Amino acid sequence: MSRTTETTSTPGPANAGPPPADGAPTDESGPSKLVLFGLLLGLMLGLLDGTIVGTALPTIVGDLGGLDHLSWVVTAYLLTASISTPIWGKLGDLYGRKGSFIWSIAVFLAGSVLSGLAQDMGQLIAFRAVQGLGAGGLMVGAISIIGVMLPPSQAGRSQSMVGAMMPVALVGGPLLGGFLTDQLDWRWVFYVNVPIGGLALLVIGLRLHLPTERVSARIDFAGAALLSTGILALTLLGSWGGTTYAWSSPQILGLGVIGVGSLLWFARVERRAAEPIIPPRLFADRNFTLAQVLTFLVGAAMLGASAYLPQYMQFARGASSTASGMLLLPLMAGMFGAQLLLGRITSNGGGYRAYTVIGGAAISVGGLSLLAVGANTPTAVTSALTFVLGAGLGLLMQSTLLITINSAEPRDMGAATGTTTLLRTIGGSLGIAVMGAVYASRLTSGGMPDGGTAWTPEAVHEMPDQVREAVGAAVTSGMHGVVLGAALLGALAFAVAWLVREVPLRKG
Repeated sequence: MSRTTETTSTPGPANAGPPPADGAPTDESGPSKLVLFGLLLGLMLGLLDGTIVGTALPTIVGDLGGLDHLSWVVTAYLLTASISTPIWGKLGDLYGRKGSFIWSIAVFLAGSVLSGLAQDMGQLIAFRAVQGLGAGGLMVGAISIIGVMLPPSQAGRSQSMVGAMMPVALVGGPLLGGFLTDQLDWRWVFYVNVPIGGLALLVIGLRLHLPTERVSARIDFAGAALLSTGILALTLLGSWGGTTYAWSSPQILGLGVIGVGSLLWFARVERRAAEPIIPPRLFADRNFTLAQVLTFLVGAAMLGASAYLPQYMQFARGASSTASGMLLLPLMAGMFGAQLLLGRITSNGGGYRAYTVIGGAAISVGGLSLLAVGANTPTAVTSALTFVLGAGLGLLMQSTLLITINSAEPRDMGAATGTTTLLRTIGGSLGIAVMGAVYASRLTSGGMPDGGTAWTPEAVHEMPDQVREAVGAAVTSGMHGVVLGAALLGALAFAVAWLVREVPLRKG
């Protein structure tokens, strides 16, 4: 393995000494605000796509196919994002984070345009997979660059900058998605990524200057193939188990064997690879390992709940796409407020361990409180109850990211943040699949009329009262299965969080 140093940063004084490590700030003031703005725009693409599509899904699925395909519109995206995340992170570590980040944005935008042009459900699922390939590099690219430009002790600063973008992505996303669906067409929830991504490409391409140390090394293709196989097998198992096939069927048992076997083989390959996608040395740190477990759990709870709560709002409560986005504002506000609060606390020297415990408890309490919601519960009450769930999710998301960055050396920042993003995405993918199976099963047992899974919210609203009530009851039953799953995941996170140790954040 050979190394060649290629410096792309602006020239400095002759006596400035050797260039800093890849991604390190080129001066004491750190990166410029414009560069951070460009990085956060790229990060926002992934955040926006996760929230803007949710409120449009009922209309999309009703237009192109049936409700039974809903989980795959999300799962295809999450699968490819999961598979590509560690590869993007490792590419950034080896060949330069700037180039890797730019290419991930370009692939994401291509997938977005193709998704908007989809003419049937098969095309949409395939194009969402392309979009996911790019999305895998968005968060890992932005966070790894910020992670090496700012030390963990300055995380509060980076979080205040993230806070400037989070309201647009987390709060504005559902509103924008609903507005575009109601006023224009659901296809615009994908097209809207183009101007945002274009601006991010322009800023990053022209203003981000990183001194990079390029490494001539082979990508761990064997590890990537085994990881991809394991993720795909386990996601299919979660999606098909108990619905398409019985849990004891040869198909499900075979997927379980393939998934577990592939991941065990992957772990063995990584120990021997010269440049492993996920360096095993990262897991020698206890806190890093615990943070990844918590990240997996919070990903499953967050994406499972956010994908199916709009179904309840639109089918049971008769809300429009725009209104269902507004009704999730407390959930998003809870996430946003908790992340900003913890960022400020840690930047002022406060600890983070207690907030991992509180976060797990809040997720569990928030999920259980939503079990009290019925088909006729006032919409404002249901909306307000989502705040507690959102606050718990925000606390765990922020604390696990801080632990990850604090536990990794700068040389492994891309791999470390890629692992975190990977496990959050895998958790979300399995959460969507398993909770989707539970949701569909409870729709049937809850009395959904024949053919009801193919109806759009607008079609249901025009049907007789008896039919609307039956659909509302069935969807409410499905939603109860989803939030119960979120509560159980929160309880597991609460138990794991007690094992985290309080390690001071690095100053540099």
